[in-house]
Amino acid sequence: MKNNYTLITGATSGIGYELAKLFAKDKNNLIIVGRDTERLKKVKAELEEINSIKVHSVEADLKLEAYVEKVIKFVDENNLTVENLVNNAGFGSFGHFHEVDTEKDLDMIKVNIYALTRLTKSFLPRIIELDKGGILNVASTAAFVPGPKMSVYYATKAYVLSLTEALGEELKDTNVKITALCPGPVKTNFQSRAEVMKSEKAKKYMMDAETVAYIGYKNYLKGKLIVIPGLKNKFMIQALRVAPRSAIRKIIRSVNTK
Repeated sequence: MKNNYTLITGATSGIGYELAKLFAKDKNNLIIVGRDTERLKKVKAELEEINSIKVHSVEADLKLEAYVEKVIKFVDENNLTVENLVNNAGFGSFGHFHEVDTEKDLDMIKVNIYALTRLTKSFLPRIIELDKGGILNVASTAAFVPGPKMSVYYATKAYVLSLTEALGEELKDTNVKITALCPGPVKTNFQSRAEVMKSEKAKKYMMDAETVAYIGYKNYLKGKLIVIPGLKNKFMIQALRVAPRSAIRKIIRSVNTK
């Protein structure tokens, strides 16, 4: 439908940007959300060239509640219908919990948890009413384990996965799709922003954002609830599920390093 849109947070780089292109190629109109005004303009113009779709851009720093409300208000004031919501925006931090800047970790919770929850609360009832479309939440393989030296980030992604699984069960008798995309390390600016450099062992698991987005998008369309891109990542998660928790903590600590 002409007024139906896919809303993507963190849409100007990394996985979000690649997902935006995939939705555009399938002729979905877009609402892209990001913090960088100039980058938003550039990506908007690029996406509009794909199948002549309509693209709206919203500048918003999602660690601020007022900007989360700005996104919702923009949709309402422009009488747009959100058919797909992609909660992709998020960031991490590195260091021992007691040493990481408090505001940075609290801001992470606001983006990774609060903004995702608020947007889902706002748009999910509308998507249910449509009885089509759905929500794609970008979680992480970090969601499955505790994360020494990235403790708050891992905990936020555990929330995202748990919430998504619960929603998937609640909505299993509808046509609404609910998916948690759980990639391992991805070649994006995430590592530099979090000030973390993965160990050589962890680097072997790194995938490019384009591949991760493609796997996530195709499985979202199929209605798969949990998507773990990459055979190595799938194997790792299966192995960790049967390993003692004490061993898991040591393994994760060894791969999270400066």
